[in-house]
Amino acid sequence: MDTLLLSRIQFGANISFHILFPSITLALGWMLLFFKLRFSLTGQQKWMQAYMFWVKVFALSFAMGVVSGITMSFQFGTNWPGFMEKVGNIAGPLLAYEILTAFFLEAVFLGIMLFGASRVKSWVHTLATFLVAFGTTMSAFWIIVLNSWMHTPQGFTMIDGVAHATSWLEIVFNPSMPYRFVHMLLASGLTVAFLIAGVSALRMLWGERGEDVKTALRVGIITAASLIPLQILAGDFHGLNTLKHQPAKLAAMEANWETGPNVPLVLFALPDETTRENRFEIAVPNAASLILTHSLDGTVPGLNDFVDATGQILHPPVAPVFFSFRIMVGVGLAMLLLSWSGLYLMRRHSAASLPKPALLAFSAMSFSGWIATLAGWYTTEIGRQPWLVQGVMTTQEAVAEVPATLVLSTLIGYLLLYALLVLAYIGAITYLARTAARSAPRLSAEPTEETAHDLLR
Repeated sequence: MDTLLLSRIQFGANISFHILFPSITLALGWMLLFFKLRFSLTGQQKWMQAYMFWVKVFALSFAMGVVSGITMSFQFGTNWPGFMEKVGNIAGPLLAYEILTAFFLEAVFLGIMLFGASRVKSWVHTLATFLVAFGTTMSAFWIIVLNSWMHTPQGFTMIDGVAHATSWLEIVFNPSMPYRFVHMLLASGLTVAFLIAGVSALRMLWGERGEDVKTALRVGIITAASLIPLQILAGDFHGLNTLKHQPAKLAAMEANWETGPNVPLVLFALPDETTRENRFEIAVPNAASLILTHSLDGTVPGLNDFVDATGQILHPPVAPVFFSFRIMVGVGLAMLLLSWSGLYLMRRHSAASLPKPALLAFSAMSFSGWIATLAGWYTTEIGRQPWLVQGVMTTQEAVAEVPATLVLSTLIGYLLLYALLVLAYIGAITYLARTAARSAPRLSAEPTEETAHDLLR
């Protein structure tokens, strides 16, 4: 393996680990705000008990996200110095906007959110929860802006090989940004919905029957069932945008080699880039054209269009993009089936009376949002290759000239550490679920210090 491939794997491993935690905090902040508002409006203890349990998960996820984000930013200098040299005039300010408008906001009010329930008025604590949730969303916004600009760059000019902004409005609202931002928000919502439903189902399997657990399970299932159709719709719009602006990625997602109409939807195949064909293909006639162009005879781009006269391949590696896209779609369909089945069972019975197989299924799907999110990110980021900034800068141009053995040694260290941290994170959430108090103390709208501390403990 050369330095380029190892650096790509290392950055991919880092961002794969990092994205796990913002995908939780992004939506969990708003879910906590919902719990707190319901408590303030109804005075029912179950809402505050649910808040106090899940705010611990938020704090843990926030800490993990911050630590992994810092190491990821180091790699801009250690592994990819060419990136900032060429497009730093655009990437730098966008990252700074994230810190100024989002990270500081989260850092300032997180302490009040975690420890202020007994020290400030209820409305101040609610406001702090809102500002932290808003901060996580703004953080995601600026990161998605930068990532989207790298896929569909506009609003800049090149001077002596360096990008200079000509319109920040065009940079921020580049052609793919709205689709990616909505897609990410919904992905985070589904990740949190299944996490809440799954952990609550696990607590019920372990004998927990508190009202807060049943309420959290019900909220998780309803949220998942509501968001998954919206995500499918958003995915369709995102696919149409990709067809327009990144046809090579779209061709790799569909493993379609020849441009033309009446293109079948490939359900399964083994793409072979040597012979430039699919082996063991199972396909639905005309379905790809129908989905992508909304017409049976619509034209879909083929991978063979992205090979220049010298034989150089200008499209991404096909197999990783093809399979990661199908994993994302497959998990999404499983989410649709399970969440709607759970909604039906709750209508017939109740959250407290869900049959054991349903509780087991939700428990098994607790971290399904992580799988779908990672698969989606792999589709997006590998699908951009060989470009780092589409049409502006290749990945090869940005990589640092360091020995491959040095990158390999740090990569091994990253992978070992990340594996341990993920296991520790899942273990911590499992421990919280197993040891949650079955009879939580009561907390009024203006809680006392003792009861608030009891709930946090």
